[in-house]
Amino acid sequence: MAIRLYNSLTGKKETLETIEPGVVKMYSCGPTVYNFFHIGNARAFVTFDMIRRYLKYRGYEVKFVQNFTDVDDKLINKANELKTTVEAVANRFIEEYFIDAKTIGIEEADVHPRVTGTMEEIIAFIDGLVQTGYAYVAGGDVLFETPKFKEYGKLSKQSLDELLSGSRVEVSDYKRHATDFVLWKAAKPGEPWWDSPWGKGRPGWHIECSAMIHKHLGDHIDIHGGGHDLIFPHHENEIAQSESLLGEPLARYFMHNGYININNEKMSKSLGNSINVRDLAKKYDPRALRLFLISAQYRNPINFSDDVMQQMMAAMQRIDASYEHVVLRLKSPYLPEGEAIDLSDFENRLVEAMDDDFNSAIATGVLFDLVREINLYLRSDEITRKGLLSYKEKLDSWLELYGLEQQERASDKEEIERLVAERTQARLARNFAKSDEIRDELIKMGVHVEDTAQGTRWWRD
Repeated sequence: MAIRLYNSLTGKKETLETIEPGVVKMYSCGPTVYNFFHIGNARAFVTFDMIRRYLKYRGYEVKFVQNFTDVDDKLINKANELKTTVEAVANRFIEEYFIDAKTIGIEEADVHPRVTGTMEEIIAFIDGLVQTGYAYVAGGDVLFETPKFKEYGKLSKQSLDELLSGSRVEVSDYKRHATDFVLWKAAKPGEPWWDSPWGKGRPGWHIECSAMIHKHLGDHIDIHGGGHDLIFPHHENEIAQSESLLGEPLARYFMHNGYININNEKMSKSLGNSINVRDLAKKYDPRALRLFLISAQYRNPINFSDDVMQQMMAAMQRIDASYEHVVLRLKSPYLPEGEAIDLSDFENRLVEAMDDDFNSAIATGVLFDLVREINLYLRSDEITRKGLLSYKEKLDSWLELYGLEQQERASDKEEIERLVAERTQARLARNFAKSDEIRDELIKMGVHVEDTAQGTRWWRD
């Protein structure tokens, strides 16, 4: 079977064919680090983390780059608001990004380049565009002359006039054409700046990604990803500047995830309904939040609400309960060895779903079908050690693939185990008052216990 993915550039599903056999070069646009990232950002980050995990699951080597925009108008404004430096703001929120990303199971990229650490390459890239006649210097700014790139608009599939309407376009007083965009901005008082052949200044928004891709992945990559809102102008402009200078396609496949609605309303700053992942992770199991983000096919819109999250919390509890029952039964010394269980049908169904444009909606359905079968097996009279291990190994593999593996807090796990053992001893001694006291203490820690014929199991909220 071959992986097929939807290519925003062609508007159709295509078979994945990589530049280098067995290797996927992938770049995804990362955050502008002036604040905690919100659930809309999280969908893009989780989407491409999921895609990366699956490509590796299917045997590919994945070279994955995700950038940090660490100098930008937003960072400058934040630094002024906090009466600190742009560098201090960037350093703080890069650290916060890694905390929140880890919380919802996002693995670090192979490289996380920063704009400020790529300045030499950015300036060289712009200079190349000036030297080849695709960019011009005006008033200390450097601008890309869009009409000179004849395929401008091929990603967004609109005319230049249509592209201008209602879109984020960087302003300059020196444009030759309305669609020209800024590559280098002349320095303004009080802003960070770098020396360049055109004077002191800093990069425009789009050029950073072209330079970072070229530096870390080469002239031509396999997959370029990001949110649907980046199609224009960001990715359109990346294509124009990269292909003008390098003379070959920037990426074979462009992939874009869909929007998130909040309580059936589009998430936007004007509505004030964006929610930081940091806050959500305090209210819900972070794995339930990740499950929500992969519960729909990545290109489809998805609606966030408390009701939906309660369903996701319950779903994660079903997975955990099934897994922990398997682990508990495996501790029994009286199990017959038996035979391994053939789970190839489940595996084939999952691969078929994910090979079809990474359809995690169907794939997570397969996961829950597996959980249902495990629960039926646990209630049967045919349980064997190798049978339980078959299910456990498959769950371990899939939970890692989905990024839903349990993230135990090692600092208090030993304490929980000690209390559970102490409670068990109290029950055996028929000291039920002590047993209830320990149960109450565990509940305060967010831990629930259940006494079964096979022993006591525990789980967190």
